[in-house]
Amino acid sequence: MLIANFWFDPSCPYTWITSRWLLEAARVRPIEIRWHVLSLSVLNEDRDDDPEGDPEGYLWLPVRICAAVAAGHGQEALGRFYTALGTRTQRGDEEAAWDEDTVPAALTEAGLPVELADAATTEDYDAAVRASHEEGIAKVGTHVGTPIIAVTDENGTETAFFGPVISRIPRGEEAGRLWDGTLLVAAVEGFHELKGRPHAAPVTY
Repeated sequence: MLIANFWFDPSCPYTWITSRWLLEAARVRPIEIRWHVLSLSVLNEDRDDDPEGDPEGYLWLPVRICAAVAAGHGQEALGRFYTALGTRTQRGDEEAAWDEDTVPAALTEAGLPVELADAATTEDYDAAVRASHEEGIAKVGTHVGTPIIAVTDENGTETAFFGPVISRIPRGEEAGRLWDGTLLVAAVEGFHELKGRPHAAPVTY
């Protein structure tokens, strides 16, 4: 069984696609997924520009809730919440919007207390967000973003990488083949980067 630690910012649609691919891969390969928070707000806070277009800091809100879920209920609960949240906000249609009911509904679906939504507007979990973020970024480096995956094999050897960045969700054995190939490439000593065609619009469902 391989352990795949997955660091994510819940606001990113491409990260959502990668997470759904990873779940698909876990159906056809022996993978145990563990979920962790990564913050684009933390990653970009010292930059002169604003690559996420978030001058008001709204991207802090969902990662704070994710950190509160992880702190109080563990990484498995974080995975459930991410799924429930993403199915509401990453559908790729006009109804996929954030409103006052989005987070409470996602928490309820994930079997979590709705009071965790209050973490969004406090700084109580900012230290936890930063700690989780730094743990993930340290696996690869500050030149990357979300998601980061660190895979540990049966011998304790770890292979970490950013991405893969994909615009649709591979299913079944196709997901397994992408998993096999990604690990094969990322584990080569000296490997740094592989790019494909220009980004296509994400198909998140």
